[in-house]
Amino acid sequence: MQHGGSPNSSEIFRILADEYARKILVAADQGPMTAKALSEECDASLTTVYRRVSTLQDLELLEERNTVDSNGAHRSEFETALEGLHVDLTDGELSLTLETRDDLADNFTSLWDDLRGDD
Repeated sequence: MQHGGSPNSSEIFRILADEYARKILVAADQGPMTAKALSEECDASLTTVYRRVSTLQDLELLEERNTVDSNGAHRSEFETALEGLHVDLTDGELSLTLETRDDLADNFTSLWDDLRGDD
């Protein structure tokens, strides 16, 4: 996913300016975490976590996975989708480029296909 000057850039700057959103992204980068675990790790209320998680998901910076634990209970876990973020200032304009984990996997697949000679 690339956002170079797209309308979402200002929303992404806004959410990254939020301390709790940054803490959630960093915590969820260590591996999938439940909202409760994120709440404890980030020292934030569950309401705050759910609000930030929703916004981060809307911006495709956080992914949700549904799992079933040993008791058969379903739960959601969240993991950071953001791999890299680059901000450029050129000719008085800010541009934002995001790399998500899906992009990196796609790039690796393309590279592998190129090395193997697949079309």
